[in-house]
Amino acid sequence: MTPETLTILAAVGAGTVAVLIALALWRWLEPAARKGTALVDQTVEPMVLLFRDRRLVDATPPARTLLSKLHGEGDWPRLMAWLSMRFPDLGPAFDRLAAEGRAETFGGQGLGSARLRLTLEDVGSGLVRLTIADPAAENAGVTIDSQSLAHMEDELAILRRSVDEAPVLVWHEDAEGRITWANAGYLAETEARSEGDTIWPIPRLIDVPVAPESALADLALAEPDAPVRAALKDAEDRTLWFDCHVRPDASGRMIFAVTADATVRAERSLREFVQTLTKTFADLPIGLAIFDRKRNLQLFNPALIDLTGVETGFLTARPTLYAFLDRLREARMVPEPKDYRSWRNKMTSLEAAAASGHHVETWILPGGQTYRVTGRPHPDGAIAFLFEDITSEMSLTRRFRAELSLGTEVMDAVDEALAVFDAGGRVVMTNRRYSAQWGDEIGPTLADHIARWRSFAPEGAGHDALRGALVEGRGRELRRGATVAPNGGLMAWTVRPLSGARTLVSFDAETAGRQVDPAGAADGAAAAALAGPQSRAGVAEERRGGAAASA
Repeated sequence: MTPETLTILAAVGAGTVAVLIALALWRWLEPAARKGTALVDQTVEPMVLLFRDRRLVDATPPARTLLSKLHGEGDWPRLMAWLSMRFPDLGPAFDRLAAEGRAETFGGQGLGSARLRLTLEDVGSGLVRLTIADPAAENAGVTIDSQSLAHMEDELAILRRSVDEAPVLVWHEDAEGRITWANAGYLAETEARSEGDTIWPIPRLIDVPVAPESALADLALAEPDAPVRAALKDAEDRTLWFDCHVRPDASGRMIFAVTADATVRAERSLREFVQTLTKTFADLPIGLAIFDRKRNLQLFNPALIDLTGVETGFLTARPTLYAFLDRLREARMVPEPKDYRSWRNKMTSLEAAAASGHHVETWILPGGQTYRVTGRPHPDGAIAFLFEDITSEMSLTRRFRAELSLGTEVMDAVDEALAVFDAGGRVVMTNRRYSAQWGDEIGPTLADHIARWRSFAPEGAGHDALRGALVEGRGRELRRGATVAPNGGLMAWTVRPLSGARTLVSFDAETAGRQVDPAGAADGAAAAALAGPQSRAGVAEERRGGAAASA
């Protein structure tokens, strides 16, 4: 044999020996490995609690961990509340415990929970042992990654805190209507009604009726998420309102009760406001008709029926605007048009003007009545029309205008020039004679008119007396005097107080023909009028002397 052959045979032999040694070691170490795995994975510590007269005596670490996660006061109430959510036959199980000394029940279905087994045992001396176990996990030897478990626990803690601190009441009901779970807000409401104790089974606070399938189908077609309004009395006997959102699941339904107190108050205020408006509209003597954006009648008051004579049945059928106007035309409650086309065009213009802004029209009806029709735009494209009977108002206005016209004609027929000033010294009215004598373009105040009078007469006693009567004694007593007229003659004036602190000034045209010397020399009558009472006595005495000499 060659040296190369010997080398190959030696290598093959060494490899075979190594494989045999490895197999022998594996067979020797396999029992120990199996034994170590069983010691770690096949032992799962159960949750066991021992109570005496509902007081916790002892518990395993998993059981104490469970108690530390529960809400409420007292170990026994907290545990019973937790068990009642998961074991629907908890009450009968305690009855069997009292009768037989041992009871067992299963629960935990629904809400994603695992199926659990609860064992109740009377061990004597008043001690009751409760054992909670998962039958599927016993001797399963399940190995869980520590990092995954930590993340799951963190997420579970966040979810629990979110649900418990949410400002809503959340609970779950099974198919029979029993409450199997509730959040901290719901439990706090139950504890407030039971003096701080947690009651089990969990009582029902809000009764949310179960709608028939047909009603649910109709509701789903109309509003799938429509809440159910429900009321709840608190510990102080106040009414709390909630909008209950129902979400069915495989084992029952989950209910979320969101507080609706603010919504109820707002709806009540709106309802009262609408009632107030309705009463106000009903008492208004003005007819009201409100049409929506599609021009259908949405609201009207009784005065509209009284004013238009349209039947109530026609109005309650929500006619269109043009149907309503056509009915008014048939009842001869609109101005008589020349033809239907022109009337329709006018009504179209009325609608457009009312939709764009405030619009007012006066309708003179064939029956002699006069209506004021006002159109106003409303939010969301709506239009409101107001019908007001102004027949008496128009009659009164006509009579008033006729009286004013008559008074103006009477003043214009008087030969004296007349002017009326109010308490503030502004011109109220003048007659035609005054305008012809003093001119039209005079300012609106008393000072403007006094300046115009002075421009036609020199300074003198008559003018000063007139100005004093108007400025100092206006509205107090009757004053008379004379002054120079615009044509240079003598003119008598009178200042007469009127009601309302108004003053009438009149200029007598009969003395306007007498001439006055511009330098101040005048005949006896003019001099007496311009000089005043003392001078008048002297002039009269002079006249008597001249007459005696002539005789």
